[in-house]
Amino acid sequence: MEVAPNAKPPVCKIMDFGKYKYKQQQKEKKQKQNQQKVKVKELRFSTRIEEHDIKTKIRKAKRFLNDNNKVKLSLMFKGRENIHTNIGFELIQDLISRLEDIGEVDKPPKKMGSLIQTTVAPKK
Repeated sequence: MEVAPNAKPPVCKIMDFGKYKYKQQQKEKKQKQNQQKVKVKELRFSTRIEEHDIKTKIRKAKRFLNDNNKVKLSLMFKGRENIHTNIGFELIQDLISRLEDIGEVDKPPKKMGSLIQTTVAPKK
């Protein structure tokens, strides 16, 4: 194996390639163990949700953000509710403003079919 290719003359080392590959795999495995995996937790809402239910879901979202997880807020429309998307966007903005102290918007609110979705990530 070539150790220093730019040196004059180039420096080479004789080694067991199987042992070298094994050590490389062990290093990669150790690095993966030290990585922190971020999970995405989803909370679903409806346009007809009451204030107490909102407070309960916000409490749960804050717990998720404190545990370093991302929170996906999904607002579902059923039937004729699809016409009033402005109400949905207002509700999502209200939810985001309630989570501003510990989270920041990762993906802005976007309408996808009969859902409005946004992702909130924990502040660094």
